[in-house]
Amino acid sequence: MRVVVVGASGNIGTAVLRRLREDATITSLVGVARRAPRQTPPPPYDVEWVQCHIGAAGDDEPVVAALADAFAGANAVVHLAWAIQPSHDRSYQRAVNVEGTRRIVAAVRRAGVPHLVVASSVGVYGPAHDDEPKDERFPATGVPTSDYSVDKADMERVLDEAEAADAGLAITRMRPALVFQRDAGHEIHGIFLGRLVPGRLLDGKVPVLPWPRGVRVQAVHADDLAEAFREAIVRQARGAFNLAGPGVLRGPDVAAVLSQSKLREVPPKALRAGLLVAWHARLAPIGPGWLDLAASVPVLDTSRAESMLGWRPRRTAQEALRELVDGIADGAGTVSPPLRARHLRA
Repeated sequence: MRVVVVGASGNIGTAVLRRLREDATITSLVGVARRAPRQTPPPPYDVEWVQCHIGAAGDDEPVVAALADAFAGANAVVHLAWAIQPSHDRSYQRAVNVEGTRRIVAAVRRAGVPHLVVASSVGVYGPAHDDEPKDERFPATGVPTSDYSVDKADMERVLDEAEAADAGLAITRMRPALVFQRDAGHEIHGIFLGRLVPGRLLDGKVPVLPWPRGVRVQAVHADDLAEAFREAIVRQARGAFNLAGPGVLRGPDVAAVLSQSKLREVPPKALRAGLLVAWHARLAPIGPGWLDLAASVPVLDTSRAESMLGWRPRRTAQEALRELVDGIADGAGTVSPPLRARHLRA
């Protein structure tokens, strides 16, 4: 099999490359990135690399043509590319997240690729405030005050249009919870915490963890998620799949990792107001929509992935969180070209 991974240099992308390199049925592997490595990276990232910016300004045709060339002869294309930053530039986010997806679909159809596997998210779902697990039939309408969620819902509408236009194209929608791994420490620190939060502070040294009351989230280790992607590719699975590791993270679970179990619950409205001010002042890298999303995501029922993909995550949500925190504290990261570690202390 020949597989092309778009957005191969990020948190999920590096884990997917690692897993696919181990599969003997995948004989050709291509990584597409906005900034491809200038030199051949070390294994397992020493695949064929193509540089292409799916959200580039201008006409669609040059981007679609470049992607179609990269996709030629592929049995499957995996779409992982996504823009969260810059968080104040909505036009750029939309260009990558929604129009970039539209370009990828056009290139897949032009190249005659039979299977498209797309990284969606738990964030695609509408609000749910109970703890009853929701399966893939739960409305994928998004949370309207979250830019990330709105873009995920609109991206899936692009996929709906593609399925309606071409019944022969198999589309898989992977809907994971938060995705953690040690090597994402540098990337996640930069995207969500910024320079004002020292990574070392998170190594069990937070004096007291302020936690929005009622918020609970799930997580999945990137390697477990990569295994689900591999299964979807080799089985040519269609449809949506919820993916989360065992356990639900609440305030005490996170405080046990970050602050030696010292926790203070905070009214979400108060925390939101402070985050809004900090975001407008360019002190916080993300806006209050992320808090709205965290307070609204459903608990995922992963039984479809377990039954149809034979998927069994090996790490719990708390284990994945602890590994990520260790990576942030150490400045670990092989998730950005040229795919080598970059340290915050350097």
